[in-house]
Amino acid sequence: GIGFSMSSAVVTGVVDQLREFGETRRGWLGVRIQPVDEGVAEALGLEEARGALVADVPPGPAADGGIEAGDVILSFNGEDIDDMGELPRVVADTAVDSTVRVVVYRDGRTRTLNVTVGRLEEASLAGAEPEPVEDDDKDTGPATATVSGMNLIEMTAETREEYNIRADINGVVVVEVDQSSDAFARGMRAGQVISEVGQRAVDSPDAVADAFASAADAGRKSVLLLVRDNGEPRFVALDPTL
Repeated sequence: GIGFSMSSAVVTGVVDQLREFGETRRGWLGVRIQPVDEGVAEALGLEEARGALVADVPPGPAADGGIEAGDVILSFNGEDIDDMGELPRVVADTAVDSTVRVVVYRDGRTRTLNVTVGRLEEASLAGAEPEPVEDDDKDTGPATATVSGMNLIEMTAETREEYNIRADINGVVVVEVDQSSDAFARGMRAGQVISEVGQRAVDSPDAVADAFASAADAGRKSVLLLVRDNGEPRFVALDPTL
């Protein structure tokens, strides 16, 4: 009593690939993406919450084509991307080695990039070993600040060791989060690293506080943070006034 159905277009594409190559080939873009919610859209200045937000761009076709972390992919190969989940399907269905137009939203305007699609089956995300980051010795203790319910501390050799932060990750370390705060509700936790605020790199707790204050003074309802959790990047939109 259980039936399965599949689009004939999918079957035809698979059969054509098997006839030509003797195997299936799926397109590969090489990005890590996340949804665009209302908070992210407001923080970026998008008129509506749509597209796929690029959280990270490892070496691959996307990086070669100029796609950057923080871009919102609005269209791929002529197909509008209204929801993040649409992008992997569209990319997988695109012919390997074909060059396609990708429309992204960046810095308040759209840009059209040309990207050559790779092959998913051959994709490798292995990277070079990160160079160690040296910390200068200081007589005073590390700088700290409290922002939106988060206690922050500057990156030092000690904080790297305590929270097991890789040498290639820079930014400001979260050491405590008020459980009643908007930040906690949106997934901010101790040990995470804030690398960017408002798509600008930050290297001190004061820089984070200043960016939040500037966003609040400008009447922004959301400010966008690039957060690295166990090395994995994601964007978080927080209300700068809370």
